[in-house]
Parts: sequence; C-alpha cells; structure tokens
Amino acid sequence: MDGTKALVTGASRGIGRAVAIELARRGMNVVASMRDPEAADFDDVGAIRGSIEVARLDVTDPSTISVPSDLGVLVNNAGIDASYLPVEHLPVDEWRRVFETNVFGLVAMTQAAIAVMRPRRTGVICNLTSAAVVFPMPLYAIYRSSKAAVAALGETLAAELREFGIRVVEVQPGPIATEMLAESARMPEAATVEAYAGLAKRTHEARLGMAETTEPDVAASAICDAITDDNAPLRVSCDEVGRGLAQGFDATPYNQWFGSLVKTFDP
Repeated sequence: MDGTKALVTGASRGIGRAVAIELARRGMNVVASMRDPEAADFDDVGAIRGSIEVARLDVTDPSTISVPSDLGVLVNNAGIDASYLPVEHLPVDEWRRVFETNVFGLVAMTQAAIAVMRPRRTGVICNLTSAAVVFPMPLYAIYRSSKAAVAALGETLAAELREFGIRVVEVQPGPIATEMLAESARMPEAATVEAYAGLAKRTHEARLGMAETTEPDVAASAICDAITDDNAPLRVSCDEVGRGLAQGFDATPYNQWFGSLVKTFDP
C-alpha cells in the first residue's frame, strides 16, 4: 500500500499518534488530524516526518471535516470518555456529549470517506472501539455503549460496502498505555453517590488490578497489520488482554459469558 493516502482522527496522542507513525513507516502518506494541531509532536520520527501532514479536524464540527480525494485508508480513532456514574445518575447531556464524538462524529467521517472511496471502488475503514464492549464494567455505560454502537455500525458497513471494494475492520483495544487509560484509574465519581459507593470502590479496585498494558506502538503495529491485510477478519484485537477477552467471548454462550461476569462486582 505504498503511497496510499491515509487519514487518522485523534492523532495528537496515544493510539492515534502511534497509528499515524506506523502507517507512514509502511509507506503511506498520512494526514494526522486533530482538534488542536499545536498539540502535534512528530519531531522524533525521523525521515518519515515528511510523509505525515498535520491537519485540524474536529469530528464534532462539520466545517472542519474534509478528506483527501484520493483517500485509501480512514482510521476512526478520535474518542472521549465520560464520568463514571451509574446510569441512574448520568445526565442525558453527558450521553449526548460523548456520542457526539464517539458515534456521530465517526459517522460523519465515514460518510465523507465513503463518498470518495466508492467511486474508486477501493479503501479501508478502520474503526477503533474497545474490548470493553464484551465486558460489562459497571459505571462505564456511556463509553461502552458508544463503542458498541460503532461495532454494530461496522457490521452493517461491511455488508453495505463489500460490492464497492471497501473493506471494514474494527479493532477492539484492551488496556493500552495511553493518557486516557491513566485517567481511567481515578476513583469513580459514583463514590459520591451513597447507594453506589460500595460498587464504585469494587470497580476501582478491579481497574487498579488491571496491571497488564500494551504500549501504543505495539498496538499500532497490530492495527496496521489488520489495515493492510486484505484477509483480516472484521473484528480484531491489538493486545493480549483484548485477544483474551475476544476469545473468551467467542468461545462462551452469550448468557453464560455475561451472566458470570456481572457477578464479578457483587459485594
């Protein structure tokens, strides 16, 4: 895929930045997009810096959404997290805020990409979701729901776009050593809600017990393998924890899988 034009959203840090760098290393011309281009830092990537173009793009602002006319790869990575509150206490505006970026912004990017890929009958759309979609983590309802929506979207896209030569791949990362993961180690906001304080503590302990993490560059290599492999399955993982969860989910009847996991947080 040398010379292929790729666009990565949310590329200022974490997985997005690592994927942009890895795609450039594999010979692609990469648009590393982000809300604040001043946050970009690619000075340490050597000769491939010339293959990375930094662009301002906010997936929640239609006026900034633009894709190259020769786009071959779209990586929908931009995403935000939410307050760790029980559904009972999660303001609807918080749901809207997260879905605006994680779902609606992703849809807008995908629509723009399809419009230029379909006439050319080629392309790859890579959506980053989360291994959390198969793990019923309490107090993470908004984030998990937004990623599950993207997973369902990807399944439909895969069926819709096959005849146009556009391949869809969903990556479900587990714990990747990013700033977002570090921020998730805080005590859940639910600790201030009396009825849920015990659950908040148990959830926090479970999160702190998640010791195995994967570096962004390692995850990016696996993600780019899936992007460049025409025979890659629709849904893949990019780290050992994510693979373990995916394998467990695939090998276990649905009700048995979730029925056992929800009990993990019982007092």
